[in-house]
Amino acid sequence: MSAVPSLPPEDIALRDATPLGAAVAERDADVMFMVEEAVRNRQVRLAFQPVVPCQDPDRPAFYECLSRVLDNKGRPIPAAEFIDQVEMHELGRKIDCLALEAGFRTLRRHPDLRLSINMSARSIGYGPWVKALERGLAAHSDIGGRLILEISESSAMVMPDVVQSFMVQMQRHGVSFALDDFGAGFTSFRHLKNFYFDILKIDGQFIRQIHADPDNQVLVEALVGLARQFDMYTVAARVENLREVEFLVGAGIDCVQGYYFGAPTLRPRFL
Repeated sequence: MSAVPSLPPEDIALRDATPLGAAVAERDADVMFMVEEAVRNRQVRLAFQPVVPCQDPDRPAFYECLSRVLDNKGRPIPAAEFIDQVEMHELGRKIDCLALEAGFRTLRRHPDLRLSINMSARSIGYGPWVKALERGLAAHSDIGGRLILEISESSAMVMPDVVQSFMVQMQRHGVSFALDDFGAGFTSFRHLKNFYFDILKIDGQFIRQIHADPDNQVLVEALVGLARQFDMYTVAARVENLREVEFLVGAGIDCVQGYYFGAPTLRPRFL
């Protein structure tokens, strides 16, 4: 059995400083152990959430794949519950590997399907993940054209030059790229023109109750104009009600994603 990754020095200091810090550090250690056990036993699953075109919401344009790990009772745990603890460790890269392999299996079984699979920019330099990507693309000549790799804005900005070079290489295989959580960071505008993203996903904090929030309306309209300038499709994330949809359609958003159209599920309709 491999060892549970040790806590960073700053977490150790926090643990030793206060009772609350000790509780937080203990919780994080428990999370790391649970995730490591799930990864070791290959208990990583994909939950699928539809991304639908505004002009034809009955036919999803693609599905985003969201990683879930199963705990010792078989319950799926969303990535949001553990990603902060594992992102900086090899454990995060292993989850990316298992998610990518599962995504490729799904694409092979469903030749009309298009999937968006989340990845960290750090996985570009992780040999097993790169090999999984190469194997998956080599399996079928058309599979690259149905694969979208989704990178969060914060992850892409960790190593923008590496991400840019990787994107150019993969787009030769037909792979598309989506920039997730756009607007949540502060350095994206400086780098955006150097990237080759096909899809821009606007962070959900700007979408919530947008029909009643003039500030968010101005921001989203500006982001839509920016996306058009760089020839990118736009996706509004975390859409939860009809009034939000109506505003977004009027603002020129291409696709919407959120609980209003479907929650992430391990058993989507196409299965």
